[in-house]
Amino acid sequence: MLEGRLAVSRMFPDSFQTESNWVGVSFMLSPGMDNGKRPLDTDGGDDHPQRNKAPKVSKERSGCDKACGSDAVNGQGEWSPGLYEEGRGAEDESGEKSPTGKILQEKGEVSEIVESDNQCYAGDSSSSESLINALGRDNSINCLIRCSRSDYGSIALLNRCFRSLVSSGELYRLRRKNGIVEHWIYFSCHLLEWDAFDPYRRRWMHLPRMSSNESAIYPDRESLAVGTELLVFSRYTTSRYSILTNSWSDQIPMHSPRCLFGSASLGEIAILAGGQDPENKILSSAIMYNSETGRWEDLPSMHKPRKMCSAVFMDGKFYVLGGVGGSDLRPLTCGEEFDLKTQVWTEIPDMSPGRALGGMPATAEAPPLVAVVNNQLYSANYADMEIRKYDKATRSWNSIGHLPDRADSMYGWGLAFRACGNSLIVIGGPSAHNESFIELNAWVPRDNRLPEWRVLGRKRSSNFVYNCAIMGC
Repeated sequence: MLEGRLAVSRMFPDSFQTESNWVGVSFMLSPGMDNGKRPLDTDGGDDHPQRNKAPKVSKERSGCDKACGSDAVNGQGEWSPGLYEEGRGAEDESGEKSPTGKILQEKGEVSEIVESDNQCYAGDSSSSESLINALGRDNSINCLIRCSRSDYGSIALLNRCFRSLVSSGELYRLRRKNGIVEHWIYFSCHLLEWDAFDPYRRRWMHLPRMSSNESAIYPDRESLAVGTELLVFSRYTTSRYSILTNSWSDQIPMHSPRCLFGSASLGEIAILAGGQDPENKILSSAIMYNSETGRWEDLPSMHKPRKMCSAVFMDGKFYVLGGVGGSDLRPLTCGEEFDLKTQVWTEIPDMSPGRALGGMPATAEAPPLVAVVNNQLYSANYADMEIRKYDKATRSWNSIGHLPDRADSMYGWGLAFRACGNSLIVIGGPSAHNESFIELNAWVPRDNRLPEWRVLGRKRSSNFVYNCAIMGC
């Protein structure tokens, strides 16, 4: 969903200054990189900047599941920060980096895993295929998929076999197959720069800078996380960031080029619906992207052409809400539901949360700020600073509480409202010129309780969020 527009972006000048307070290290390795190199910067914190080193796998828990933390990350993406060890450098007592890594065996004993120039082996007798000799390859992988994503950088440092396993994406495919999901937050407060936040370990990371081509710096853009990829759509082109290589691929061909569309992802697939083509025609067509195959596929068209709309997955179906359509760019109050099994669109009256302000052109406001948690649909009304919930039975929106006090926006632009596992996330900052920082707030909806927002993280930054995406893998 679009998080910034050209007209508004001029009020929030971009800055490409290096954040010296947040310099750290990587948790992901590109294939072929030497063990000592960490290409992805990690931000240590606001008040006490420090160089964080890749963490060792925890030694506190015995048994395969306990060692790998399977009870800490479940299919619902519930956050359990206390179950994860804070980052510590992989160093020996002398302070030098150790050439070995350590991981728990099933009985809680520790086995050294050493990298050879010609083969990967653990102990004295393991083959290159077994990974952890005492467990065998299948059981080793079964343990590894239950590790936190934050540990994969350390695991990749152990030897060539572990590095190949992590960089191939096989672990992420198996995690998805087994319903193991861990959500990280990706957002951009500068046109060419992206940050990631790990809510499990409360750790900031800085992604490599996007290339400064004309399309990348165009602020009228959308973003989407699908599988292990972050896609950024700008001026009918697509850039892709992969967590497997920690790098960007520019000018990826886009099927049915468009902008100002509604989009959402589910596992390895993503759907883009509506939008505007290069000839400024408002579209009703929809396309689907599969991150595992890298292919686009045409879907049946919606009932109504619309742009500047929003989209979500709920109850296994894809929904498009709001937007504008027609020659007079009138606001659309209906929504549309797409059933992936039947490939049929169904129009749903009054599903849009409505406009926050009247008396303004419909295109001046941001697309609806919507998110789905546990198959319940929520919206953020920036004008009244409130949260609303959609009642599926009555097809109506009801106010349930307030947004965080410091979540400012410009007619909805610059504010991110997302679902992250079982939590709603609001990313923004105060508009005061003497306070330049971004803040991540989270709330877990339960029963009919009022929202109780808690601050996950805060850092010095521009307070205008151009784009935001949640990657669950």
